[in-house]
Amino acid sequence: MARNTFWTVLLIGLLIPAWGWAHRGMGEVVDVRILSDSGQEFTKYRTYPCRHEEAKFFYMEATKGERYSIQVTNKTDRRMGVVIAVDGRNIIDGKKSDLKPTERMYIIGPYEANTFEGWRTGMDRTNRFYFTEQSDSYAEKVFSDATAMGTITLAVYRETVRDMVPYSGSSSRMKEAPAGAAPSAAVEGRADRLEQKKDERAGTGFGETTHSPAYLVHFDPEKRIAEKIVLKYEWRSELCRKGIIPCGPKNRFWPGDDEFAPIPKDFGG
Repeated sequence: MARNTFWTVLLIGLLIPAWGWAHRGMGEVVDVRILSDSGQEFTKYRTYPCRHEEAKFFYMEATKGERYSIQVTNKTDRRMGVVIAVDGRNIIDGKKSDLKPTERMYIIGPYEANTFEGWRTGMDRTNRFYFTEQSDSYAEKVFSDATAMGTITLAVYRETVRDMVPYSGSSSRMKEAPAGAAPSAAVEGRADRLEQKKDERAGTGFGETTHSPAYLVHFDPEKRIAEKIVLKYEWRSELCRKGIIPCGPKNRFWPGDDEFAPIPKDFGG
């Protein structure tokens, strides 16, 4: 199947030693959508944890074996830096993420929408995200890390105004690719593993390689997070158990939210 090529930008911090990347496309700063390869969005369910924290929290249903992409839309007229962590690992260098402005991040231009398909393993390639069991996840298999399993988290940083550099797509800004790219996980036998371990928590695997060129830009992020979004993805059975989504037989005394008593055809009131 033919795939679109997304250009990415790697940033170099000026006053703060932050490295970051950007694809070429605490407020309402960005819009985040998790998309399947068919273009369908995975439904998000807003939740409000008991512990107060400046972030937006969502549950999301994961489908075993389904490849997915993270689409981020910048809703502002300024460049934004976005640290993205899947299962607690930065998707650019695979390191354990604390969502700090010193981490590598993607840079998104004003009003641009950009799509991130996988773990970055070079200046011109990524390896696909797909939903799988914890034991088959990239975080577990490579780093033995389950401290943030089943989460997609984004920390958005505004660019420091006094040091802003005009956005440029010049390929002359290309620099070295990140070192230590992890080996590709085997895809064969994945279906068998999925069937054998139905009780495992959801995680994200390390899938096939895709072409994704990148280049460098300067970017100095503010120290304070402008917006933080946390998505907790679970299998449908777990969302049913937690009561996040309605499951089981419908109660005949409890209509849906969009259902009302019908109006008689001869009613004149």
